Amino acid sequence: MRPTLVPAALLVPLLLAGCGALSRLSDLGRPPTMTPISDPTLARSYRPLTMPMPPLQPVPADLASLWRPGSRAFFKDQRAAQVGDLLTVLVDITDNADMQDNTTATRTGSENMGIPNLFGLKQQLVQSALGANSLATNSTNSNTSTGQIKRNESVTLRLAGTITQVLPNGNFVVSARQEVRVNSELRVLQVSGIVRPQDITGDNTITHDRMAEARISYGGRGQLTDLQTPRYGQQLMDVLLPF
Repeated sequence: MRPTLVPAALLVPLLLAGCGALSRLSDLGRPPTMTPISDPTLARSYRPLTMPMPPLQPVPADLASLWRPGSRAFFKDQRAAQVGDLLTVLVDITDNADMQDNTTATRTGSENMGIPNLFGLKQQLVQSALGANSLATNSTNSNTSTGQIKRNESVTLRLAGTITQVLPNGNFVVSARQEVRVNSELRVLQVSGIVRPQDITGDNTITHDRMAEARISYGGRGQLTDLQTPRYGQQLMDVLLPF
């Protein structure tokens, strides 16, 4: 008896499911492990940002002045200013959307046509040969559609971040990450983006609406997340099945 060959397409979800199962098996009997603190620039997914920048202008030196060009004050500024400095990121998102669209369209058409003479033939002969209603048309079209969108989102976060890069024009690349574990559920908060030094307030905080290319993530993993996540096989069927 020849062994049954399993198609390669079916092995891929099985391998993925096995990897996910192994990671969950390692957490049996204990809460999910937290990610160790590390340099975010050493992660495989980290890529330094390159943005369009104006050409650098040399700073004029005034030997007879106590003011140093580029300084913001005579005294040292306590706000984050270089790679490795910390600052607090404030996220306060309140998003409300309510849209409703109703469309109704109705159209009715009727056409009747007669041929009194067709190459000398009488109308009765034409109707008897082609039928009395052969030249009459009727059409009716009706369309009714209703669409409604309601969304209410609220996210409030406050977490500390680190300057990971200083761009040539002086803007900062900020990365913030925080993990909170409650029982067997691990919540992961991530915020990253580009900020201007002028937008950092005196108490060394920055709001999310002052961040360009902001990326805000609020998620996690644990027992509750596993129960709410469909299995790999179900996700694969949802993608492949056309009905």
